Amino acid sequence: MQNAPIDEAAAREFWGQYRAAHPAQATDSELPPAENFGDHPELTDELLELVLAGTKRATAGLVKEFELDEQPLPRIGSHWIACDSHGRPRVILRSVELRVGDFTTADEAFAFDEGEDDRSLATWREGHSRYWRRVGAASGFEWTERDEIVFERFEVVWPEFAR
Repeated sequence: MQNAPIDEAAAREFWGQYRAAHPAQATDSELPPAENFGDHPELTDELLELVLAGTKRATAGLVKEFELDEQPLPRIGSHWIACDSHGRPRVILRSVELRVGDFTTADEAFAFDEGEDDRSLATWREGHSRYWRRVGAASGFEWTERDEIVFERFEVVWPEFAR
């Protein structure tokens, strides 16, 4: 089963609400990317709930995924809209820390901030290697531990109750 398509009109409206409330912070000239965590509905909604609960404040994505989606890499201060498995926008996130490295450069602090499973580096490595092998196979490439990863920490900026 796959996630529903992103509701672009709802994402645009959601972004507009944030821009109206915080014009000094919402300086992106275009609608930020609207995306899902994960690659299937159960994972998407599970990870989004961790964000809403305040447990998840970091994420990691393959540089190859950005390239295949023809998306620029995030930059500090850039925003993105996280959507649920039904394609509805739920939170706006702002990147506060970024670095690119390979799989071996993940550390305990980053695994903890991702907020998944028991928050240990061991489960981070296990879960992410399984995920990226699956994503690579679905996208036509073979993931290896040498592939570049964007390690991103973020803050929730909208809606305000989700901070």
